[in-house]
Amino acid sequence: MTFFKVKIISFFCIIILLFNCNSKKNKAISKIKNHSNVNIENPLLDTIQKQTINYFWEGAEPNSGMARERVHMDNVYPTSPKNTITTGGSGFGLMAILVGVERGFIPRDEALDRYLKIVDFLEKADRFHGAWPHWINGETGKVVPFSKKDNGGDLVETAFLVQGLLTVSEYFKDGDTEKEQELVSKIDTLWKGVEWDWYTKGENVLYWHWSPEYNWDMNFKVGGYNECLIMYVLAAASPTHPISKAVYEKGWARNGAIVSKDSLYGEALVLDYYEGDDAPVGPLFWAHYSYLGLNPKGLKDQYADYWKLTQNQAKIHYKYALDNPKHFKGYGDSLWGLTSSYSIKGYAGHRPGNDLGVVSPTAALSSFPYTPKESMKMLENLYKNHDSLIGKYGPYDAFSIQDHWFLPRYLAIDQGPIPVMIENYRTGLLWNLFMKNKDVLNGLNKLGFTIDSQN
Repeated sequence: MTFFKVKIISFFCIIILLFNCNSKKNKAISKIKNHSNVNIENPLLDTIQKQTINYFWEGAEPNSGMARERVHMDNVYPTSPKNTITTGGSGFGLMAILVGVERGFIPRDEALDRYLKIVDFLEKADRFHGAWPHWINGETGKVVPFSKKDNGGDLVETAFLVQGLLTVSEYFKDGDTEKEQELVSKIDTLWKGVEWDWYTKGENVLYWHWSPEYNWDMNFKVGGYNECLIMYVLAAASPTHPISKAVYEKGWARNGAIVSKDSLYGEALVLDYYEGDDAPVGPLFWAHYSYLGLNPKGLKDQYADYWKLTQNQAKIHYKYALDNPKHFKGYGDSLWGLTSSYSIKGYAGHRPGNDLGVVSPTAALSSFPYTPKESMKMLENLYKNHDSLIGKYGPYDAFSIQDHWFLPRYLAIDQGPIPVMIENYRTGLLWNLFMKNKDVLNGLNKLGFTIDSQN
């Protein structure tokens, strides 16, 4: 069923759309304190959530029900087949669909059927010591190599998927229907099947990849800080294959070397963003992927205050756009945000220090919890002044005003965080669900995290 089809042809059409979009909210949405001056009931937030959610609803790969790696409105797919599904992006999509249910965009019973379809597919899809590959053929369930040696388990992508699965399970666990309990049971089995501890090779660190053909040849030890915190949390939380606290402290935190005393644009970095690089700050998706379910508000451990960490990263990117040291056209208080995305030449990890003049809307829009006023300025600017950069599933992946460049193309990993993080800003929905999971709380406690419930 198509839930949102509209062609944006002018600013006036946008205004009409905003005042006519579905304003009925599911009573299950809980309100959280709003300390900014941004109106959380702004209909433009409904609009972008509805569009981006639809990427994962109508735009899903039909056999699996999961998220396509990419959707190109020009129907040109030069790098991977259209039926390629993404493990991590599908995890984001699972959470996005929940937002659609709560906001009345998607019927609950239809979402439940979709979730069952997805977990049934995941049960039969290729797994490698419990971990799914980065890419899967949506028609067959077989691994699609992400690169030559990346044709086995991808523990980071698996963590993003499991984050979504556990959030869905919390949403339906108190349901009284057979279907709801079936879904919760199936998710529990999938969760318990991930062999997190096996991916340590017996060492005090987690490895990103393993291949039955190339074994550990990729040799990618995951040391922080980057987008992978959720992987260590889930690995510690596993009731069947947990890692020890030492794996977190020695592998992720590098015996304390993860802590940074530096700052940028007057904002403390809190943690060292690169284990093997001198770059001061990473692309903004690092403040999103692990925190779609893991609530950074009030979250602390011996190394960091995670709200300060994530909020400061967004502020740094915003202030960088104001500074605009490379003098790129368009940068400013209503046009900002650098992250990994499509670029003028292929794909690039945009960030301060690697700025190519390409803005990725997901960077600012997924930062609503951290920078609501600044993110709203970006959102309003896009929809009011740059409607050619917006299509069926929301803002296109990336653009450059400097080089007069954009493509009508989307990536799941960029569209997914937008509706989820906007909802976390508006109601805390996904944060509230994920942080109720008993295994997750046990894992956080095991690693020495504390949660200040006053935040």
